[in-house]
Amino acid sequence: MTAKPAALSHLKVLDLSRVLAGPWCTQMLADLGADVVKVERPGAGDDTRHWGPPFLKDAQGNDTTEATYFTACNRNKRAITLDMAQPEGQALILKMAAQSDVLVENFKVGGLKQYGLDYESLKAVNPRLIYCSVTGFGQHGPYAERAGYDLMIQAMSGLMSITGHADGEPGGGPMRMGVALVDVLTGIYACSAILAAVEVRHRTGEGQHIDMALLDVGMAVLANQAAGFLNTGRVPQRQGNTHPSLAPYQTFETLDGSMLLAVGNDGQFARFCDAAGHPEWAKDARFASNTLRVKHRDVLIPTLQAVTRTRSTAQWIALLEDKAVPCGPINDMGQAFADGQVQARGLRVDQAVTSSQPTAGAVTSIATVASPLRLMATPPVLRRPPPALGEHTDEVLAELGLDATQVARLRQRGVV
Repeated sequence: MTAKPAALSHLKVLDLSRVLAGPWCTQMLADLGADVVKVERPGAGDDTRHWGPPFLKDAQGNDTTEATYFTACNRNKRAITLDMAQPEGQALILKMAAQSDVLVENFKVGGLKQYGLDYESLKAVNPRLIYCSVTGFGQHGPYAERAGYDLMIQAMSGLMSITGHADGEPGGGPMRMGVALVDVLTGIYACSAILAAVEVRHRTGEGQHIDMALLDVGMAVLANQAAGFLNTGRVPQRQGNTHPSLAPYQTFETLDGSMLLAVGNDGQFARFCDAAGHPEWAKDARFASNTLRVKHRDVLIPTLQAVTRTRSTAQWIALLEDKAVPCGPINDMGQAFADGQVQARGLRVDQAVTSSQPTAGAVTSIATVASPLRLMATPPVLRRPPPALGEHTDEVLAELGLDATQVARLRQRGVV
């Protein structure tokens, strides 16, 4: 049986981005089948190749010089090295852009214009090109020329102001997320914008420029917290693991640790109360509705906490599992990947690194997290592990029509 083509196998993507937001976007496109060519600096590569520890291990379990960070967002890509500061490097990128459907870059505003690789210059040679720029603050505004990093945006957007324990509590104060969430979400938004632009191109035949800003995304994902502020003028405060609009919706101590109880409606609360042996709680005038439970949270939570401490986490999960009351463990990373549901969904993927894919220290396999995009007819595909620096340079340049002698000459001059 002939394998079905992947969802985006018809798209060619030129990836001029580094670090996380741009590469996350292009990995999503690559997982869906797009041919993504990642361009990196000769001899150095993407910054994240060096952001360790932790580092990849060789066959003997020793650290290599390849950071694991890079592997999070660069699988399924072909990698070439190219010095775009040199005219010959610029000419090669121009030639690749002329044959590409999508270009993703995260240089500072105007940074590529000096090389003739800005949107207007490339549009002239490829009007169908969808050109996605990812910056900290967007293409205009008083901060447009500033560099922007995820942590800075978490702070500026207000995200840190609502993350962490309240002032006055142990450990209170603004807190960053445990991952560079704004970068990741910017990558996801960018991917959505690119696919929308592809649809527009089906109708018009024209590409367009996409202006993605980390700050815009950081503000957008404040979601209900932003909606509350914009419509009431009340500034949300940090409140740890509790929810501003729901109760009980937080962590609770158990006999042997902690659990997460997430009650989203009155029916769930009533079923929890029955299971806990206290049906009267659901009828209590202070707790009969979610609004009342939020209002009387200071009474409700200690009341529930006294009961949750009487059973283990596993016992609570077993008790509530068939009653449609959301309840679960608070796992560390090891426990999460060992979870039966995580394993059943195949969320860990291991890709062998062949001898033709040299990496520093002879890495033999690389593990990454599976794509959550489960298209039944055209599922994501695993074609390549995260590439070694410059691994596909000769291959890609040959596709552009360069022979071995020409490539050798470029390599000698440090262009590739």
